[in-house]
Amino acid sequence: MDSISIYFQIGFKHIANWGALDHILFMIALSLRYQFADWKKLLVLITAFTIGHTVTLALVVFNVLHVSKSWVEFLIPVTIIITAFSNLFVKKFSFNAKFPAIYFFALFFGLVHGLGFSNDLKSLIGNGSGVVVQLLAANFGIEAAQICFVFAILVIGLICLNIIKINRREYILFISGAIFGLALEMALTRLPFNFIHQHS
Repeated sequence: MDSISIYFQIGFKHIANWGALDHILFMIALSLRYQFADWKKLLVLITAFTIGHTVTLALVVFNVLHVSKSWVEFLIPVTIIITAFSNLFVKKFSFNAKFPAIYFFALFFGLVHGLGFSNDLKSLIGNGSGVVVQLLAANFGIEAAQICFVFAILVIGLICLNIIKINRREYILFISGAIFGLALEMALTRLPFNFIHQHS
């Protein structure tokens, strides 16, 4: 039981710290277009992301998948750029499709983000007999932290849109634009073949 608690906390703290800024920016970009009334769809979206996250964590921990850390660090902000950019084209806010494309984006991008934590988790877990339980506990911690952040984003959105009365489209455009700019800067500084530094 202690082991489950420890790895749950490891997973939770993986998200709930400033070192996970790229992950937090992705969660904001992913959930920005939703409101409290859409909480079921948003929960499915976050869970799809966690499933992708879990798959790559498991593949790396069990030595099935090996990806260069420099490429992973570069691809993570690329997922943020794509998600934030997609928000710029949202005009209607009714999400009636059973499986909108953003669910598949969340699942696929979860695979990429899982790689960002995989090497750290692998060194912590090792090859003991409780690997599966520890891996699941860490991912439950990640899911819990993500739900907390998404709840905070929904509350901020509620205040801005319903109390301050900011236009919803302008709200999404402004925050998505800011996230896009931050993620673009991250991607440029993390280029696997950093031409900027080589030619400076």
